This record gives sequence, structure tokens and C-alpha cells, in this order.
Amino acid sequence: MLKLAVLVSGGGTNLQAIIDSIADGRITGARIATVISNNKKAYALERAAKAGIPAKCVSPRDYESREAFNDALLEAIEESQADLVVLAGCLVVIPEKIVERYENRIINIHPSLIPSFCGKDFYGLKVHEGALARGVKVTGATVHFVDKGTDTGPIILQKAVEVQDGDTPEILQRRVMEEAEWVILPRAIDLIANGKITVTDGKVTKKS
Repeated sequence: MLKLAVLVSGGGTNLQAIIDSIADGRITGARIATVISNNKKAYALERAAKAGIPAKCVSPRDYESREAFNDALLEAIEESQADLVVLAGCLVVIPEKIVERYENRIINIHPSLIPSFCGKDFYGLKVHEGALARGVKVTGATVHFVDKGTDTGPIILQKAVEVQDGDTPEILQRRVMEEAEWVILPRAIDLIANGKITVTDGKVTKKS
């Protein structure tokens, strides 16, 4: 049974998608061992509580230095004995020590088709604002492994979503979540839990 540590910062809609997918069998061979948020007020913590999942807040505001926070975050993950770390709307920059400790065992969901609208300045609504400003006709979401760069790790799954006339960043964000993020994040976890994903030379191979 693959144990998951799910890291969140806000509402936890992707966390809910994982919870629901485990409950209805779309994710097999995995369970959520812990939910960790950097934000005490994150609704994701309430979602975890309602589902009976252990959850805690590890906030950088509670530590004297970033290094101390990074150490506390690593400790929280290790305490859960997680096999896979899932960044599900997590706005914390994952420190190198955690990336190294969990090489090819951290995945992230990003609300665009990488390499478009990704990297340091693209997160949250900024991604969708960028897509609309550029006038793209298709956007989507990407699940990828996390490496030491920003949105540069091996791509696991992608799903396209049509941009429609009259879209606002908020409307597009919701469509991308519903049609792509909530579909491919659980699917990626299921593939990993069932041993169907391998990484070779920085590229993902998916077994049938």
C-alpha cells in the first residue's frame, strides 16, 4: 500500500479529488497517510479532518529561519512514512534537501500544459491570466515529478482543456480543475501505486 503525504496551501480541491478517487476505486493500492499545510487557515485541513485523515500545519511563520522550517517540513513528511509526496495546490518551494531525499517520489499538479505558462512567476490565477493574455486556444494541466528546478521535472500526464470565448481567469481556472486536474492527478497516483511508471533519462515511461 503506497502511503501518500499530501501538501496543500489552500482550499484543497485536488486533495478532495484524491480522497474521492480512493473512496470510489479510481485510485487503488494507495492511502493518504498525512495532509500537511503551510497555512493554518487552509480549508484543506478541514477536508482532511472530515475524512479522518491525520493533518497538521507546518508554517514558516512559526520558525526563526527558512532552514528551520525546511527541517520541520522534512520531519513531518518522514514521520508519516510516506512513499510519495503529492503537491496538491502547494505554494511552498520544496527545498533541495527534500527533493534529494525523495527523488522521483514527489509529484506536482500544474494548471497548464508544460512547458507553457510555467516556472517561477506562474502559479494560481497567474497561469490562467497568462494563457488568456496570450490568446491560446487550448490550455490544460500537467502532473510531473519534482526536481530542483521549477516545473522542470519529468512529465507524467497531461490533459488539454479548450479555452472558450468570454473566459475570465477564474472561469478558466475552474474548467481546468474540473476537466483536467481532478482527472489526471488521481490517475497519476494510481499508476505510481501500481508500479506502472518508470523514469529513465529524465523521461517517464508508462506501462500498459
